[in-house]
Amino acid sequence: MTSPVDAAVARVMRQVTGEDLLAAITGIVDIASPTGAEGELASWIAARLSREGVESHVQWIDELQANAVAVLRGSGGGASTLLYAPLDTFTTGDPTWDVPGAARRMRPDMLARAVVRGDLVQGLGAGNPKGHAACVLVAFEALAASGAELAGDVVAGFGAGGMPTFAIEGIGTPGRANTGHGIGAGFLAERGFTTDHAVIAKPGWTVSHEEVGLVWLDIIVPGEHTYVGSRHRMPYRNAVALSGTVANRLEDWFEKYAVRHEHGTMRPQGVVSSVAGGLGHLAASTPAAVRLRVDVRLTTQQTPATVTREVRAFVTAMGQELGADLRVEQIAAIPASRTDPDSPVVRAAVEAWEGVAGVRHEPIRENSGATDANILRMRGIPTARVGMPKVPEGPAGESVDFTLGMNLVDVREARRLVEILVRTVLLLDGHGMGKAG
Repeated sequence: MTSPVDAAVARVMRQVTGEDLLAAITGIVDIASPTGAEGELASWIAARLSREGVESHVQWIDELQANAVAVLRGSGGGASTLLYAPLDTFTTGDPTWDVPGAARRMRPDMLARAVVRGDLVQGLGAGNPKGHAACVLVAFEALAASGAELAGDVVAGFGAGGMPTFAIEGIGTPGRANTGHGIGAGFLAERGFTTDHAVIAKPGWTVSHEEVGLVWLDIIVPGEHTYVGSRHRMPYRNAVALSGTVANRLEDWFEKYAVRHEHGTMRPQGVVSSVAGGLGHLAASTPAAVRLRVDVRLTTQQTPATVTREVRAFVTAMGQELGADLRVEQIAAIPASRTDPDSPVVRAAVEAWEGVAGVRHEPIRENSGATDANILRMRGIPTARVGMPKVPEGPAGESVDFTLGMNLVDVREARRLVEILVRTVLLLDGHGMGKAG
């Protein structure tokens, strides 16, 4: 016998066609949306929803940054649910910024241009986050078109600044530093769209109820500014060479740090992400200082302050051993967050995932990825994360590295995620015999 929720999901999913889903993915991929300049894409999404007769608008943060928001009104009295996905891409699509940091040369998958090959769509952000944003869009449209009787409001949010990044010179509004690190999610929740529950669509074929946070630290490595011709005659200490020693020791230490702080489904990693120093136009000299930037993840058992102290203690001891006054400066921090796994939104998302996957849900462990779920939870919204699995093979049979994994989506998996999102909303709204109400 078909259950009430299965029947309701089937009615909604009849509104979802492969053509609409593909058009949503390609339409979103084809509009460039680097962090700080998501307004054009947010406007496109809001316009598409408006054409469907849905209440929607663009929520501008500044002249270039914006969220898209849409609301499907319930009859009243029911709990509200936010379906959320960010819009900005991990790299920019511009070789000025992406080469050589992200690739030695630009690749086709790194461009904001959707290429369809069978069931795969390739293009900048096709997998993360744009394919997931397309699933939120299509799930919301299907709920609206189906005429589903909902007790609570359903909000679709498409956010600016979801990537862990600072402002990039030349992208976004000049002079505005407040970009990235979940700016759009925070703005959405603070400016009229706080809901009872939230589901964020981000990669991972699982339901997550907790996520690591992050701390960004600058480690200042001192040296002597001197001239190559005087190296043998004057005090000499090359901060570039010393920074290599410091970086290697940090990389080794991060491996032990991750194991030491593993908690729940989280194993917080750390990396030395960049190095800056020296006068590129003056190769004859050594720099007075070199900056190493690190990203250190943390669990719900830690705070950014305790992590900063732990790193500083290690770096200070290393500096004493090396005879160098190493300094540690915190430059960004977002706490880890957790939603009770017995909360309605997590139970509903797990039940929805199992209904689509056809197997019992087992949480994936040793996670170290952070999303806007942290931002939503910090705004008091219980949040579950669910997403698509990584595409195992590229369109031409090539192996899928990190970059291609971000820029590749399987439309078949996208349809499954749409159903999970729809099913979760309906369970939370009481279509599952009150089980997740």
